[in-house]
Amino acid sequence: MGQGGAVAGGAAFLLLPVGARATALGQAATADAGTSESVYWNPAGLAELPSSEFGVQYSATFASKNTALSFFAVSRRLGTVGVAAYLVDYDTQDLVPPGGGIPTGRIAPKNLELLASYATGIGSAVSLGVSYKLIQFRQDCQGNCGALRDATGTTHAVDVGVQVAVGPEDAFRVGVTLQHVGFALQVENRDQADPLPTRIGLGAAYRLPLQMMGAAPDVDARIMVDVQNGLGEAGTADARMGLEVGYQGIAYLRAGYAFLDAGTAGPSLGIGLRIERVSIDFARVFYGASAFDDPTYIGLRIGL
Repeated sequence: MGQGGAVAGGAAFLLLPVGARATALGQAATADAGTSESVYWNPAGLAELPSSEFGVQYSATFASKNTALSFFAVSRRLGTVGVAAYLVDYDTQDLVPPGGGIPTGRIAPKNLELLASYATGIGSAVSLGVSYKLIQFRQDCQGNCGALRDATGTTHAVDVGVQVAVGPEDAFRVGVTLQHVGFALQVENRDQADPLPTRIGLGAAYRLPLQMMGAAPDVDARIMVDVQNGLGEAGTADARMGLEVGYQGIAYLRAGYAFLDAGTAGPSLGIGLRIERVSIDFARVFYGASAFDDPTYIGLRIGL
């Protein structure tokens, strides 16, 4: 990661998916809207929140335990405003001498992201959103850690996004987002600072006209597609796609696939349950060509 011995230093954690709903949809969430998860994908989607919302997201991956909290307040006149916090905990690691033996120390690396976001609608079709982000890496040492001593690095960034909805009941929605635009994360010195993984994304969501195809009125379905790439990077962009089928706005079945240029590419499955103002989501990612353990995601969202 370019941080001179920091086990989990840098800002690559910003590329980890956050949120069980979006992850189940193959991470195709640039055009998704109406949930607090949008703060991690495209802040413009926060403008479509039907009410104020508190959200908790948790995931267990091969490398870390990740927790995200969010709260957003909705005003029909002023828009949506709120905050979120995202912690990536790589757990405590023993430091063993090269020849083996008793550990000489322990390190506890973590990443932290704090967000403050605002989103609003322009007319009935356009939504805009922006997030300011404080990003930090810290590593705490206990005992004799050698070169892996206490370390902290902090930087700042912004996300901006726009979404446009067209058609009856906003059947078709397009989103564009620019994420992680900011200063390099410096832990030790400027030469070893890690640049943020600035990304530009384009996505679309389409609500299928199932009733015109003879389906029951209680069933609805959406298709989501995304294309993302590093800003200024050449090469093939990452593609993501997802499908969501809902029944009476209560139960949801989700599936997706992330075509990533990494060992974490692969399919995903998930379910969702909504009871009045409470939504519970679950997702599982199945890495297609990786020795990593398949991660799980759980989300809770409460409308206020």
